[in-house]
Amino acid sequence: MNQIRFRKLAAVASTLLAMVAQGAPNVTGDWKLNLGKSNYGLFPAPLSATRKIATNGAKLTMTTVQKGTQGQVTTELNYTTDGKESVNRLQTGESKGSAQWIGEKLMIDSSREISGTTLRQREIWTLSPDGKTLTIDAHISLPNGEFDVKQVFDRQ
Repeated sequence: MNQIRFRKLAAVASTLLAMVAQGAPNVTGDWKLNLGKSNYGLFPAPLSATRKIATNGAKLTMTTVQKGTQGQVTTELNYTTDGKESVNRLQTGESKGSAQWIGEKLMIDSSREISGTTLRQREIWTLSPDGKTLTIDAHISLPNGEFDVKQVFDRQ
């Protein structure tokens, strides 16, 4: 019985080591939102958005410039991809979140207070096999409801 458990544990450990050895997908670069492939549902879509992503080891930095009917907003977010909490300062206040690679997908969980309301968001980033398309599936939770947003970015 113990030998069977050991073999199962060894197989799981081997699989995890293989996943780590492959390394995380390379999301570093300049990205432009493809509005035609994105889906904001009932949420108002921006007129345009670009994102510059830089990685250095476990450090992930992204600067997003989004243009909408209210004007242009630039946001810079910093995370470590080891699952530790990061705090980012935004125009609307503080955002707390964590990022971690799960296989070849990046998961970012974040929350922030907006006008006394807590907004929670989970993003799953997927890079296409050719490395030219970054898809971000986000699930957003507010006290009065939940919704999903799909953003598709093309590498520039």
